[in-house]
Amino acid sequence: MANIKSQKKRVLTNEKSRLANKSLKSEVKTAIKKALVAKSENATNKDELVLAAIKLVDKGVSKGIFKANKAAREKSRLMSA
Repeated sequence: MANIKSQKKRVLTNEKSRLANKSLKSEVKTAIKKALVAKSENATNKDELVLAAIKLVDKGVSKGIFKANKAAREKSRLMSA
């Protein structure tokens, strides 16, 4: 643990943001998986699931969790599947 007060604060805030990022990443992965499974099974709500997954991916890019190329790749993969 750091000795400097500002560094102690940074350690705490970094941990807080790490957990938030981890949560959103997990949510995105789950949404993508659900959308791909729905597309392969020709479910009735597949378009809604794909749109929800794309929305989450875009949210991750705007928050700086994902890079733009990764988002484009995931969205392309979802749309072509």
